[in-house]
Amino acid sequence: MSDDLKYLRDRADLTDLINKYATGIDTRDWALYRSIFADEVEMDFSSYSGQPGSRMTGDAWAAGVQMMLPGFDATQHLFANMVFDIKGDEATVTVYMQAEHFLPNSLGDASHTLGGYYTHRVKRGADGWKIHATTLNVTWSRGNRHVYELARQRVAERAAAK
Repeated sequence: MSDDLKYLRDRADLTDLINKYATGIDTRDWALYRSIFADEVEMDFSSYSGQPGSRMTGDAWAAGVQMMLPGFDATQHLFANMVFDIKGDEATVTVYMQAEHFLPNSLGDASHTLGGYYTHRVKRGADGWKIHATTLNVTWSRGNRHVYELARQRVAERAAAK
């Protein structure tokens, strides 16, 4: 395969990988979402949470996401302007993002939106490209930030009722 064709194939595969991030979350397909991460990941969402990034298993990361996002009535993660820096079996993918989180409530607006970009560090292994590290860079937000806590509470209440 020519270098140009290999580069285009890698870009297509990386685009599919990153799009699975949004699809997995928004459709609540947790197996799909988990499938895009390496067994060990470094996640830095400090620009959103104020908490420092940390290293954990891919299973722990996916399980943590499931403790909040299913509590929303809907979410929509949109990605655009992907920039690829591919060096052999490693790549950095920077992608603009906008994430809508919707949950009607009596404490204010029904939604909160985050805007900014993700920087994903990925590696290719025997089972294809996997995310090994992600940094979320929130550059703007609007709406009712309280909906995140309400979503966490809703998930906890559902689990307790089972």
